[in-house]
Amino acid sequence: MSAEQGAGAGLAAVVVGAVRSRHAFEDCVERLATAIRLGVYPHGTALPPERELAVALGVSRATLREAIAGLRAAGMVTTTRGRGGGTVVLHEPATPGAGGRARLRGRRDELLDDLVFRRVVEPGAVQVAAGRTLSGSERALVVGSLAEVARASDPAEHRQADSRLHLALATVAGSPRLVEAVTAVQAGLHDMLVAIPVLRVNIEHSSAQHAAIVAAVLEGDGVRARREMERHCDDTAALLRGLLD
Repeated sequence: MSAEQGAGAGLAAVVVGAVRSRHAFEDCVERLATAIRLGVYPHGTALPPERELAVALGVSRATLREAIAGLRAAGMVTTTRGRGGGTVVLHEPATPGAGGRARLRGRRDELLDDLVFRRVVEPGAVQVAAGRTLSGSERALVVGSLAEVARASDPAEHRQADSRLHLALATVAGSPRLVEAVTAVQAGLHDMLVAIPVLRVNIEHSSAQHAAIVAAVLEGDGVRARREMERHCDDTAALLRGLLD
């Protein structure tokens, strides 16, 4: 396993987190489905073994199997039994601008509030991350996630890679509660961004901002990291308000 693959596995474990709801089945489905939609588990990749995934989610293997059955029924995964079997992600990443507005119906106020919440949470997360002494694997996670955004070959792949970068930045802040908050806002943001067309100028602008944020975090400059993320959040919010309203 490469250092980048190992770091990615760490991201997946943190994002799915431990189920906190009293309704373990529903929470398990939600966390796994969100991780799949955001590309933490990309199309064509296998979910971790049942025992490992159940521990990460904090549920019994029976509950996990029920949750995976729900994902199968929704067409998000497929499972093969026996030696060499496992569960593989079938969910194809959504192509931005390809009819995604339907999923936003009746959610306008909720999603606009997500943008406000994001403006508080994500700048704070990168400031905290910049203030920590990052391990080699944490630095590899952030650098590798930024490289994945640059390597993305199509808009759908780019959208998921973008989400993974933001989740990686939250992960290296070292706070499970921050990861939970950033995962929630990224899920709402993802729904909004796939509802608008891809604009080349915006992608170029966003990529430059990502690079500036990552550089500030790796250099330990929390004030600059926060400022750069605030600008990034503000620009994305302005684009969404303009194109969705």
